[in-house]
Amino acid sequence: MKKIINRRARYDYHLLEKFEAGVALTGAEVKSVKAGKMSLSESFARIIGGEAWLLNAYINPYPFADNRDYDPRRSRKLLLHKNELLKLTQQTKEKGLTIIPVSCYTKGRQIKLEIALARGKKKYDKREAKKRKAIEREIQQTLKDKGM
Repeated sequence: MKKIINRRARYDYHLLEKFEAGVALTGAEVKSVKAGKMSLSESFARIIGGEAWLLNAYINPYPFADNRDYDPRRSRKLLLHKNELLKLTQQTKEKGLTIIPVSCYTKGRQIKLEIALARGKKKYDKREAKKRKAIEREIQQTLKDKGM
C-alpha cells in the first residue's frame, strides 16, 4: 500500500501536534484503502460523545464487494488511547483548534491514520508561505547554476 497524504493539510493549517489513530473499517473498505482508493482532502475529525470520529473521508467502493447500501463518505470511528482523547477534547474546546487527518498508511496488518491538532491559516499566511517557497526555490536554482 502506498501512503495516502492529505496535501491540503499543510497548506491550509498550522500543524501543532500529531497523533496516530487506528480506524474502524469494514472488510471491503480495508481492501479499498490498501489499494490506495481513499481521499482525505475534505475530511476532518471531531470528538462526539467522548469518541473520535473521522468525518467526510472518501473511500472508493471496492469493486468486488456488495455495495448496495454503501456510503463512501460515512463517519468512521477513530481508535485512540483515553489520555489522547482527553487531550484532543481539551485542546479543541479551550483553544479552538481542529483535528485534521494528515496521512493514512498500513502498519503491519493494521491501517493507521495520522491526525494532527491544527490551527487554520489566514489568507496572508498562505501568501507568505508561497513567497518563502519561491525565494527558496530561486536560491537553490542559483546555487545549482553556480556549482556547474
